[in-house]
Amino acid sequence: MIDPKDPEGAIAAAAKRCSNWGRWGADDVQGTMNFLTPEKRTQGARLVRRGVSFSLSQSFDANGPQKGWRRRTNPVHTMLDTGTDAVTGVQGFPHGLGGADDVIAMPLQCSTQWDGLGHIFDHGMTWNGRRADKVVTSLGDAVTGIETVAGVIAGRGVLLDVGRVLGEDGELPDGFAITEEHLRATIAAHGLEVGTGDIVLVRTGQLARVRRNGWGDYAGGPAPGLSFTTADWLHRTEIAAIATDTWGFEVRPNEFEEAFQPLHQVAIPHIGLFLGEMWDLDALAADCAQDGVYEFWLTAAPLPITGAVGSPVNPIAVK
Repeated sequence: MIDPKDPEGAIAAAAKRCSNWGRWGADDVQGTMNFLTPEKRTQGARLVRRGVSFSLSQSFDANGPQKGWRRRTNPVHTMLDTGTDAVTGVQGFPHGLGGADDVIAMPLQCSTQWDGLGHIFDHGMTWNGRRADKVVTSLGDAVTGIETVAGVIAGRGVLLDVGRVLGEDGELPDGFAITEEHLRATIAAHGLEVGTGDIVLVRTGQLARVRRNGWGDYAGGPAPGLSFTTADWLHRTEIAAIATDTWGFEVRPNEFEEAFQPLHQVAIPHIGLFLGEMWDLDALAADCAQDGVYEFWLTAAPLPITGAVGSPVNPIAVK
């Protein structure tokens, strides 16, 4: 149980219980990705049986969910060269050659993405006990930039379709706090084991709902998500990463009267856990429900943007 009037105390206690600071040495920059070893990756690769693949990314376009909060906007896609330019002959290429080129401008966390270890601080401290002002400056994250894990996020993925197991018509209502008991019940229902080095995907069904009804307050509003009380489970299971189909991973409104994303405040700077948000899990979930197999090979490399504290991603699950 948590005291909704004492977020400071609950965060401090969970941070102390769940800290991985120093676990992989004072210089570590990869946090829980250390659990995703070559042996674990090999085990994940053996899960491919049918060769069917699923993109778990939402679209990156102007019709996305963002509403401008903290300057997070949807992508702006601009063409630099077009077919019109080619046909009118203004491109200047020889012997009839023409082409198209384009550019995109967007916040790195405007659609399907990873939170990096430099994304969230706790009382001015970042992952592994470093001062935030010594890690992330106007030049970016000079220590735990997302490029440090660009080559390692591939392994065994497991889908926990909590929406289908516990929800009505496959969806959890906004504000539903997913507890450890809910996670364990879903794992049992799927016949899974979840542990060291796994990349866990939690489907709530919220994305399916907003696709029917419109984005509404998907970006930052009420949502189903993980309860703050799952911090110990996230630490104890030694998973490499976890992602959801919601904007903010944890339940919203948060479970404390005066708090903003308290589970982030423990999971990222103290556990060293990579969080994925706004993943599209619906097609994969439908296939898992059909064949009863909820584990798969998953590759989800971030763009190696030097010094970035997060990155867009197009995760691919292969069964």
